[in-house]
Amino acid sequence: MFGFDFASIIAGIPGLLMAMVFHEFAHAFVADRMGDPTPRMTGRLTLNPVVHIDPIGLIMLFVARFGWAKPVMINPNHFKNWRKGEVCVSLAGPAANLLLAFLAMFVKVCLFKTGLLFSHGLNLVLDLIVLYNVNFAIFNLIPIPPLDGSRLLTVLLPSRWSYRLAALERYSFLILIVFVMTPVFSYILIPLQRLVLGVFGIFFSLFL
Repeated sequence: MFGFDFASIIAGIPGLLMAMVFHEFAHAFVADRMGDPTPRMTGRLTLNPVVHIDPIGLIMLFVARFGWAKPVMINPNHFKNWRKGEVCVSLAGPAANLLLAFLAMFVKVCLFKTGLLFSHGLNLVLDLIVLYNVNFAIFNLIPIPPLDGSRLLTVLLPSRWSYRLAALERYSFLILIVFVMTPVFSYILIPLQRLVLGVFGIFFSLFL
């Protein structure tokens, strides 16, 4: 999912932590707002990285170039509206990542326009916050269990197809490894990444 050299490993730490932590916190926050007390009861309504980061997922991020945080446990039975709750909670994580990417690019543009962005290191940190958060949003919307995209698809599919999709979860790790380690993912990621960054660029060119 991500390529690394030593400089980008160091400069990318803030972006990686923010992407993981805010993604999971957003799931927890929206689930709580939709009526499910499970995230609050399990201590996930926090921005403390220790609570959200999965050590194995973090290691895999460096070894296999994709990783994950601890998934937020939810109980859809508590939602006042099951379908609406599932959709909102599933979208919350990717939406939080896109918002962070937007804010980081906003800060970079403002610093650049005011002449304050003179540090190559700061520029790299902001660039990687944008890149990693956009990538996290796109990656998590892939419709493969247990990613957010599969939860969205489950809501839309008839029950019999939802069960078949859920059955893929036992193979999901292997599927994702193959998906990410082959050019297939690049064919999806790069065009969508360019689309998102292009939309951000158009917005800032019009309003800043």
